[in-house]
Amino acid sequence: MTELKTLPPDILVHIAQALNISMNSLVAVVELLDEGGTVPFIARYRKEATGNLDEVQIRDIEEKLSYFRELVSRRETILASIAEQGKLTDELKARIEKTLDRNELEDLYLPYKPKRRTKATVARERGLEPLAQYLWAQQVVDKPLQVFAEEFVSAEREVNSLDEALEGARHIVAEWISEDANLRKGLRQLMFDEGVISSRKVMDAVDEQEKFKMYYEYREPVKTIPSHRMLAIRRGESENILYFLIELDSVRALSLLRGSVQKFEGDWTPQLDLAITDAWSRLLNSSIQGEIRLELKKQSDTEAIGVFRDNLHHLLLSPPAGPISVLGIDPGLRTGCKVAVVDETGKFLAHEVLYLHTSKGAADGAGRTLERLLKEHNVRAIAIGNGTASRETDAFVREFLRDRKLDGIFSVTVSESGASVYSASDIARQEFPDLDLTVRGAISIARRLQDPLSELVKVDPKSIGVGQYQHDVDQRQLQQSLENVIETCVNRVGVDLNTSSWALLRYVAGISERTALNIVNYRDTNGRFRSRLQLKEVPGIGPKTFEQAAGFLRIRDGENPLDMTAVHPESYPVVEQIAVSLSAPVETLIRTPQLLEKIDRSKLEAGSYTLNDILEELRKPGRDPRDKFVAPSFNEQVREITDVEPGMVLEGVVTNVTKFGAFVDIGVHQDGLVHISELSHRFIKDPSEAVKAGQIVKVKVISADAKTKRIALSIKALTGAPQRNPGMKTQVKVEVSMQDKLAALSNKWKVR
Repeated sequence: MTELKTLPPDILVHIAQALNISMNSLVAVVELLDEGGTVPFIARYRKEATGNLDEVQIRDIEEKLSYFRELVSRRETILASIAEQGKLTDELKARIEKTLDRNELEDLYLPYKPKRRTKATVARERGLEPLAQYLWAQQVVDKPLQVFAEEFVSAEREVNSLDEALEGARHIVAEWISEDANLRKGLRQLMFDEGVISSRKVMDAVDEQEKFKMYYEYREPVKTIPSHRMLAIRRGESENILYFLIELDSVRALSLLRGSVQKFEGDWTPQLDLAITDAWSRLLNSSIQGEIRLELKKQSDTEAIGVFRDNLHHLLLSPPAGPISVLGIDPGLRTGCKVAVVDETGKFLAHEVLYLHTSKGAADGAGRTLERLLKEHNVRAIAIGNGTASRETDAFVREFLRDRKLDGIFSVTVSESGASVYSASDIARQEFPDLDLTVRGAISIARRLQDPLSELVKVDPKSIGVGQYQHDVDQRQLQQSLENVIETCVNRVGVDLNTSSWALLRYVAGISERTALNIVNYRDTNGRFRSRLQLKEVPGIGPKTFEQAAGFLRIRDGENPLDMTAVHPESYPVVEQIAVSLSAPVETLIRTPQLLEKIDRSKLEAGSYTLNDILEELRKPGRDPRDKFVAPSFNEQVREITDVEPGMVLEGVVTNVTKFGAFVDIGVHQDGLVHISELSHRFIKDPSEAVKAGQIVKVKVISADAKTKRIALSIKALTGAPQRNPGMKTQVKVEVSMQDKLAALSNKWKVR
């Protein structure tokens, strides 16, 4: 078996089994990654080698590789350290080389790890280790324990009594117990299985909005606490409002320790019992708690990041309105509405300020200005940011279009989350150095309607507002995960080489930020690209970069019709073979894909996966994988939360999906919550099974509280309950706990 960059065969076997993939596929992926292959490229254009693994599987392999390479490196450091001490036995070396768990590896190293001065260290310095070994061995010798222990009493060694000698020996034994890898592993599992998270309010802590009220006196088992509650408790702790412990019945812990340590009864038994109690209370309890706390944080972070990743994925792949001219409005009251017009390519054309809400006369003037802009620039759509005054602005625009019978123009409210961040960013300053921040925001709003993906990649994803406790999780892990999502979405859709910004191009497989800037500079200097092969003339694009990127870049109306498709240039000869076999030029194949049904696949020099992808692409060249754009229709009579009444049926857009429900924008500046129990009549474990960010849904209002700004919604109330067979007994399954409902109502609106 091939050994790949510090990964031994046993680890490769472990990864293959853990991910349920073949060894051939695993080795192929590892080799491709090590050669500089990107995940989108490997998943799309190396299916023969990988056995058709998808991006998720390849990213899982990438993650495992990183973990085990770090583990192997740490293992080598530990082995070298123990060897330097002259304590590396064959048995210990074998155990260290066998372990595949980072915690177990550190446990094995613990007895040999340089440590600060401890009670056990002092006892050893006083010569008490032989007495500790006597207790540990639990074997009858010539002398009883008391007689043997008295030999260690010495004023010179600062051991002044029999009790001091025994106490020092117990400290050494307690340290041995606390450093035993098997015992630590058992206690970790016990605390995970039987431990209880217990949170309380810090005395005299001020929680003005009572964000953490439900956690003032709160208990929940370690093994069942969901990520959002764990993160809420941790945030409360970081804000010095809460503190929490992991409680474990000491009887259970001591029983486990005694069962492992105490082998035989004797005069040493009481001393061992005291050492075990000391080891648990002084050394192990806090240490194991720390490890479980860290593990819970990792689990919570992973789940929260997963929620964020899924929401961002759906948001980035929101249906685009397409290449149409758009007028974007960033609503405002006193300062007016900032307006910007962009053409079908997103190029900025004009800007104005409309004062809609100051006086009747001002609104009339705004109408004339709006009408002029629409006519001058042949505007097809109006995009309105969903911030302050958006409903009033939306109502004005709808009435304006209706009065002037402009049926060919539609208006839609779009999320402006992150638009202000973009406006002040380096990217925005580079694009529009002479424009005010507010105008840049209006441009971003307009472009978001045209193509959400192209515009949102310019914004830090953490500013888009689809995350849960995003500032509390591991920021490095979060950033990497979100970068991967953006890369996946960009390469799935494909990028127009002649119109895309460098901010979008940098996410194409194999292309760095510097290379993306070089592409734009080349385009500005030499004009539009006519062929994918021209990419090789761009500084920074060598054979490897071209291989990785070319298939994801599109050129419309170029020299080669295949350049507008996802067919990779390396497969162009296969398409030419198909064209020759059918006696038709490539252009004809693309225009009349029914000809492809006549090909003889056996005569083509391509693997089955590659050939299937080529034929699929030729049937629908350059197809956008995103859904068709549909604008949500808000109720024009519902503009503020005070307009929302129980029983209303409204249309809205899912803005955020969490572990306990989904938030829906119904057009009143305050998202409503559809709790997981109100999403479906069937039991669902995760809200993402029922809805996704960006989805248009119909909801029924359960309650609306203007004071607390809370709106409770239901989707299942609008669908019929599933029919049951009256002749069968039905097992009722409780969908959610009361804790979940309290968490949703007390936490999400405030702890956000």
